[in-house]
Amino acid sequence: MASNSFGEIFRYTTFGESHGPEIGCVIDGVPPGIKLTPEDIQHDLNKRKPGSSKFVTQRKEKDIVRISSGVFEGKTTGTPIALLIKNEDQKSKDYQDIKDIYRPSHADYTYQEKYGIRDYRGGGRSSARETAMRVAAGAVAKKVLSKIIGKKIEIIGSVIQLGMHKIDKKKWNKNNINKNHFFCGDKTSVPIWENYLTDIRKKGLSCGAIIEIIAKNVPIGLGDPIYQKLDANIASALMSINAVKGVEIGDGFSVVDFTGETNADEIRIDKNKNVKFLSNHAGGILGGISSGQDIISRFVVKPTSSILHARKTITKNKKETNIITKGRHDPCVGIRAVPVGEAMIAIVLADHALQHIAITRNLKNER
Repeated sequence: MASNSFGEIFRYTTFGESHGPEIGCVIDGVPPGIKLTPEDIQHDLNKRKPGSSKFVTQRKEKDIVRISSGVFEGKTTGTPIALLIKNEDQKSKDYQDIKDIYRPSHADYTYQEKYGIRDYRGGGRSSARETAMRVAAGAVAKKVLSKIIGKKIEIIGSVIQLGMHKIDKKKWNKNNINKNHFFCGDKTSVPIWENYLTDIRKKGLSCGAIIEIIAKNVPIGLGDPIYQKLDANIASALMSINAVKGVEIGDGFSVVDFTGETNADEIRIDKNKNVKFLSNHAGGILGGISSGQDIISRFVVKPTSSILHARKTITKNKKETNIITKGRHDPCVGIRAVPVGEAMIAIVLADHALQHIAITRNLKNER
């Protein structure tokens, strides 16, 4: 398996399995002299960690991060940063009965067919447990962004739809997001979601979700117009998250209802002689390059595949059977995907910011 890394200049590589002794990542490309402590990373990890409410998996992991290289006296040294998190609450026996059975909608079948071996304990490498290290890398990326951009880029993730229940966008307020278990910006939706997901959980079922990520204060000029388009890299980053089945930028699929006239983001000059866009259907990216507007992306997470209802499947020996997946699973894995999505956006922006500096610096030298 060769594809364990992401990014060009800001590049991280993750390792470890769901039920192994630990998970970790190595981050390359971080400039020296940036203040970084475990507490900077822990804040984001605490948003993602399991067992935080009855609406997510009850696996109890503290997810305490340890920086084992790349930082000296509280500052980055420019060398690879290694981060480690111990796995403390594995219950591998939960998977003993299904070790030779493929779980529908999981990676079990394809993983076994491709590699001829798989860690059946919680999905091993293909488990969403790996995303904890993405969140850790994303926290480092945010520190990089603040340093090299010179101002704070605000990245706001929230759930805008849980199962069939959408928020009222007119009631969305970012201050509500961290006041409930769903990262929901519309407080009127919270009790509806609580009742809905409680019923889903009691029935041993699951549901999907749509997550929206808004990045504010992004400078103009990040991204290239062909194979390093900013929106293409964002789409790749978000699609790489476990259980994600679709991504859109700006108004996304809804632009099919528009005409060229209504879809155009018209441009004017304000009284201070600054460029002003009259709308943001494009989601802050034009021709693969950031426009200075808010970058808006969304991704849809499928219902958790592990449910307490019998489903038809086959064994490793190609025998037909049925399966009920026991264990501690999220009734909606999309909830904990919010900080993962924020992290991936931060990583892409940090990577492009570093690329932008390298390109513009070279151009200035040529002049």
